[in-house]
Amino acid sequence: MDVCTLGDLLDALGGSTVRLLTAPAGGLTVPVTEVLLYDAHTPLPRRAPGALLLAVGVRAPEAGPLAGAAADAGMTGVVVRGDDGPVAEAEAHGVALLSVADDMAWHQAHLLLAAVAGARPSPAGSGAPAGDLFSLADAVAAAVGGATAIEDPRQRILAYSTVSGQTVDEDRRQGILGLQVPGSPENTGQYRTLFAADGPVHLPALNADSLPRLAVAVRAGGETLGSLWVVDDGTLAPDAEEALVRGASTAALLLLRARVAQELARHQHGELLRRLLDGTADPATAAHRLGLGPDPDSPVRVAAFVLEGAATVPDSEQTALRLLDLVRLQCEARYGRRACVLVDGVVYALLPAGGERGAKPGGPDGTGGVRSGERGEGQGGGRAGGRHKRLVEDIVRQAGQALRVPVRAGLGEVVPGLAEVAASRDDADLVLRVLGHGLPVATVDEVRPRVTLLRLADVMGERGELAAGAWRGVTAYDAAHGTDYARTLICWLDAGCDTAGAARLLAVHPNTCRYRLRQAQQHLGIDLDDPDERLVLWLQLRTLGGLRASEQ
Repeated sequence: MDVCTLGDLLDALGGSTVRLLTAPAGGLTVPVTEVLLYDAHTPLPRRAPGALLLAVGVRAPEAGPLAGAAADAGMTGVVVRGDDGPVAEAEAHGVALLSVADDMAWHQAHLLLAAVAGARPSPAGSGAPAGDLFSLADAVAAAVGGATAIEDPRQRILAYSTVSGQTVDEDRRQGILGLQVPGSPENTGQYRTLFAADGPVHLPALNADSLPRLAVAVRAGGETLGSLWVVDDGTLAPDAEEALVRGASTAALLLLRARVAQELARHQHGELLRRLLDGTADPATAAHRLGLGPDPDSPVRVAAFVLEGAATVPDSEQTALRLLDLVRLQCEARYGRRACVLVDGVVYALLPAGGERGAKPGGPDGTGGVRSGERGEGQGGGRAGGRHKRLVEDIVRQAGQALRVPVRAGLGEVVPGLAEVAASRDDADLVLRVLGHGLPVATVDEVRPRVTLLRLADVMGERGELAAGAWRGVTAYDAAHGTDYARTLICWLDAGCDTAGAARLLAVHPNTCRYRLRQAQQHLGIDLDDPDERLVLWLQLRTLGGLRASEQ
């Protein structure tokens, strides 16, 4: 059974409702199983693993003993009111210490936290619990005496009542048909009035064909989750406002629980996709839980997106999350439900590649399917590969405009199934490393030579014996004496050992180039007549030294 963790709870409620003053010894992955109210006249349970204890009737600075009692009972943590709780005591006992606002009633805090702890993951993309909301709309309509609708903050209609005999108008009919409130300047003004009010408000009819409304905002912990609207035909119940407030309280719990369930699903699916990209997840399980279809052996590829100069982007974390939303939206619009995740500032997306050339089972390499790219998109690759690149280019362009930050993207190679996704992810990561201002998007095949050199550089850097050689002496001599032998050598080697060609790259006379080469051999003891030594020197200068004639 899936269990809510402390991290899930904090993500769902946000910093404005519940603040973490200190984390427990087990970190944010510890479970939150239930929420208990402290009663000074009743002993605490001997064991309550995973519980949160609300310090009812205890001033925050005086809640230190509760931290010890909670630890003895195996609880996850203690919740105080205000920010001056006993942090040192909580840390000493290894329990979490959380705080709610000073003006939040304990019963409200209990309802909110209990709603989160009791939530369960919902399928990705599913909305609020429609059955519960429709039942609530009917119950409110019956109690208030008018046709009722439940909306989210974006004026989308989540549920509506169907009580027989209640009056409706054209605005309600149009809203229900499109599940969206018709937009107008008058509507905007009414919503502004509603969300500024502390309780129910009576709003006049917008035109001759409409009726007045009684409405109330749905809030939880100061956050607006939506609103309730009732058609007022003049026959509402005497206690309509009180009944509507009760309905809003119930709606808040339902909407909060739905959001928490979606957050849990998002976190769990994200963690599963991370493990799939790392090669540690079971492909069949991942295919089923991520909604990628029944066949884990269908060809796929990884696309990776990153903000250019992310370290210098203001609010880079929030901008990266917005990039994730944009990538997910575009991929789902093109391919249906897709798996996307943000890992260390990089957004990864799994793209189906069934039509990619070289990705079919039983390929010519005898492996039961080849990795795409024996020819590559840039050399006449499959149609799916072309679609992938066009999609990624569209996303990069749109994301750059929306976020006002340049975005780069790399496409890994097509792999035969989910079991090899990690290899495609590695490809995509390497492509990101070679992209530049003039090349914001590329497939691995389009930059294969540079990617191969990067792989060699990584291997050589990890192996001391491969990193040893004359190149170290060349770069050290240049640093000590102010010479330019490394640059001269790499230009000469890149030019195929042609002195005239190297001189052009260096923008010097050929005689100057010859003199430098002789001096390098004399001072450094390298043998440029040995083809093996030339090859190793070139490879090490290009990879470990990071030198490239075209970039000098």
